[in-house]
Amino acid sequence: MKPCDLLFLGAHPDDVEISCAGTILRCVAQGLKVSIADATAGEKGTRGTREQRAAEAAAAAAKLGLHERSCLGLPDTQLAVDERSLAAVVGAIRSTRCRMLVSPIARDAHPDHVALGQLAEKAFFLAGLRHHAPELGAPHRPRVHLRYLGNQPVEPTIALDISDLAAEKAEVVRCYASQLSPPEKGHLLQGLDVLDRAIVRDRFHGSRIGVAAAEAFFHDGPLPLLDLSPLMR
Repeated sequence: MKPCDLLFLGAHPDDVEISCAGTILRCVAQGLKVSIADATAGEKGTRGTREQRAAEAAAAAAKLGLHERSCLGLPDTQLAVDERSLAAVVGAIRSTRCRMLVSPIARDAHPDHVALGQLAEKAFFLAGLRHHAPELGAPHRPRVHLRYLGNQPVEPTIALDISDLAAEKAEVVRCYASQLSPPEKGHLLQGLDVLDRAIVRDRFHGSRIGVAAAEAFFHDGPLPLLDLSPLMR
């Protein structure tokens, strides 16, 4: 993958957009280079073929203004913290030289999301070791590792106001037409499709900081600030 400022990891196409599309839109508008690496092609999903999901992911990438989108080619429904998967994530971190890594938190109803969260935590550390897998590129560890929240309640440490971007985010998520309004909803978590989940989640996190919509993230330990002005805007 090409060098970028922020690298977002998702287990399947649409995972990053559901949780982070507003944040990505904000970063791109600020001139930052943002890339997404989908661990799998989402080929085992109940709806949508591999080809349909690839086309939807490309359409969403165009709306987001991504620097690059890549699929790591790992097996859907079988993500695990193994050598193959770890090499793919370490390789992505090293090739992008990203300043910030954003991955799913390792607590979710979907086992692939949990596995990718665990993989990201391990890869974040190992990617910076000079003697770990030198064939994957020069060592590099991003400055910050954020986790985005999924389908389980986790207390966030950051909430980004995306109220002015909520409509634009919805248009991005609508690119995933195969995942919207299915006639049979038995496979859906809480009976909500991807857009419904994104809207409900963003309104909830927004209500906690007194805005219409927000995307929430978790960070281990304190984040560095030069002064308090960012907290008073």
